[in-house]
Amino acid sequence: MAVTTAPKLRLGVNVDHVATLRNARGGRLPDPVRAARLAIEAGADGITAHLREDRRHIRDDDMARLRAEIARPLNFEMAATDEMVGIALAIRPHAVCLVPEKREERTTEGGLDVAGNREKIAHAIRLLKAANIRVSLFIAADPAQIEAAAAIGAPVIEIHTGAWCEHLADGERGAAAGEWDNIRKGAALAAQLGLEVHAGHGLDYATAEEIAAIPQIVELNIGHFLIGESVFVGLEAAVKAMRDAMDRGRARVLA
Repeated sequence: MAVTTAPKLRLGVNVDHVATLRNARGGRLPDPVRAARLAIEAGADGITAHLREDRRHIRDDDMARLRAEIARPLNFEMAATDEMVGIALAIRPHAVCLVPEKREERTTEGGLDVAGNREKIAHAIRLLKAANIRVSLFIAADPAQIEAAAAIGAPVIEIHTGAWCEHLADGERGAAAGEWDNIRKGAALAAQLGLEVHAGHGLDYATAEEIAAIPQIVELNIGHFLIGESVFVGLEAAVKAMRDAMDRGRARVLA
């Protein structure tokens, strides 16, 4: 059944790049856990952090502290490896988002290939769900990937919005329109299949406001832009401005 009303749109703030700044110099500061608390005070509904294999930004002790010290759900982004599944089972975050990961990439590029790695991803999902951890899969808005996610028992998908954002930034209107159509149709398909739909990657105030008008999407996860913007306006102001942009976009659905 198609979604006819728009549920509350949640904001997850990714604090990875507070840790990137800390690690550039070494030591303890700036502290990503402090950033998470500030984001929550400013209106974030949850906190996202990606523990990468190479520990380039978030570290194991950051994840443990976030789980213990923040007052909102923690979304643990990670690759579907035995090591990361074991860490997640030990920390017991509210949610895990399975993402593709390559050592040489600067950030997560492209979506998870669920259709091509069903057995491995399904095994991780079973272990995490058994521990009452909500599992999402970070995938492109590709019908084959969405259908595969539903088939292997993932309750949630997060649609990769990076290509759409990049085409918009480069002024490639035709390509951006095509990606937007994919996102809109992908969200509708996922909802029809019973999946909860999230979105993220590359979003700023303008693109978050636009995507907030897709009624099936119930959560946006945003990090790099907010941490960069906070250098100029402060994290509290950046998060509040993002919340306002999302609310303006959501109001279009309800008008």
